[in-house]
Amino acid sequence: MLTGFHHVAVICGDYARSKAFYTELLGLEIIAETYREARDSWKLDLALPGGGQIELFSFPNPPDRISHPEAKGLRHLAFSVADVENAAHRLEAQGVAVEPIRTDELTGKRFTFFADPDGLPLELYES
Repeated sequence: MLTGFHHVAVICGDYARSKAFYTELLGLEIIAETYREARDSWKLDLALPGGGQIELFSFPNPPDRISHPEAKGLRHLAFSVADVENAAHRLEAQGVAVEPIRTDELTGKRFTFFADPDGLPLELYES
């Protein structure tokens, strides 16, 4: 039935700030950018390396999401990287707070967490 992963949709609080974060800081390529006048909303389609997309939406006055690390729903969005330490240092050099690097006890792979401008938990996972 399923043939693959297509996209994750993210609603941001500050469109310009989030656009810069995902494109300039994380280096994702813009597929399309659309302003939807009827909704006073931007939609930015971003290509993930290896396939898949992030759809970044803006809406006027979106409510905050009450969330805790172990709450129901999406826990985090993980990105594959070749070298988690190098990727973490690049983020820190841009002023992004990154948690200490840990090792997955099941796979032996290294990983760390950081957040997007709206506090969405993001993970770097060494491939």
